[in-house]
Amino acid sequence: MFNRIINTQGFWKSVISLGIAFVLLFIIFKWFIDGYKFAFFLEGEPTIKVIGIIAAGFVYGFFVTYGKFWGKYKKENRHDS
Repeated sequence: MFNRIINTQGFWKSVISLGIAFVLLFIIFKWFIDGYKFAFFLEGEPTIKVIGIIAAGFVYGFFVTYGKFWGKYKKENRHDS
């Protein structure tokens, strides 16, 4: 089932779009919480933080999209039986 889901048309497009949405919302919320300052990115190693945020967005997008497609396939298989 895993290979079927990740090879479905639209799966990776959905992963990327949800990942981008997660990253943007995270940055906006972090900016708001920090008092409208981007000090979060300047503290420590900014490159590592950006890579980490992008990776977190990808992981979030993958799991949410996988769950959505998995539920869709389970619903289809239930009606076929």
